[in-house]
Amino acid sequence: MPYFCRYSSPLGKIVLASDAEALCGLWFEGQRYFASTLEGGIEREDFPVLKMAREWLDVYFSGKDPDFSLPIKLIGTEFQKEVWRIVSAIPYGSTTTYGEIAHQIAQKHNIERMSSQAVGCAVSRNNIAIIIPCHRVVGANGTLTGYAGGTERKQKLLLLEGVDVGIFSAKRKIMHNKI
Repeated sequence: MPYFCRYSSPLGKIVLASDAEALCGLWFEGQRYFASTLEGGIEREDFPVLKMAREWLDVYFSGKDPDFSLPIKLIGTEFQKEVWRIVSAIPYGSTTTYGEIAHQIAQKHNIERMSSQAVGCAVSRNNIAIIIPCHRVVGANGTLTGYAGGTERKQKLLLLEGVDVGIFSAKRKIMHNKI
């Protein structure tokens, strides 16, 4: 049975979920796929993992890279979990593209090609936003796209980490001018 608590962030209310041993969900209220692993949850704030997650978020929203990790339980398909593990390795203040993740998976499985769209679909189903930093994945053309919490939040999270998001909007303008 999942347990949950709420967290007030500078970007809106967040719901955290745990199975009492590991964090299994972190969503902005109302985002796409909101609380998809929380069916039948009970609100409780006293579980150590939920306290640790709130402390992690406090450090993160203060503009620092948290120097501790949390026990996490990934709930999804094997492909989604593989994508989320790659996303988890994206360093604080850095970005990568859906295509680069697809390329890594293709190399690992010794296949010619992996679909960037399939990677994007898996990234969008991430149940542990921010901690599994799907906001650090951008389009190959420089667009800030594909964030279940909304592109405004994606941009603000990247800014918080010191990423120059101006490079993304400049590329997006160039792309639109070609149309």
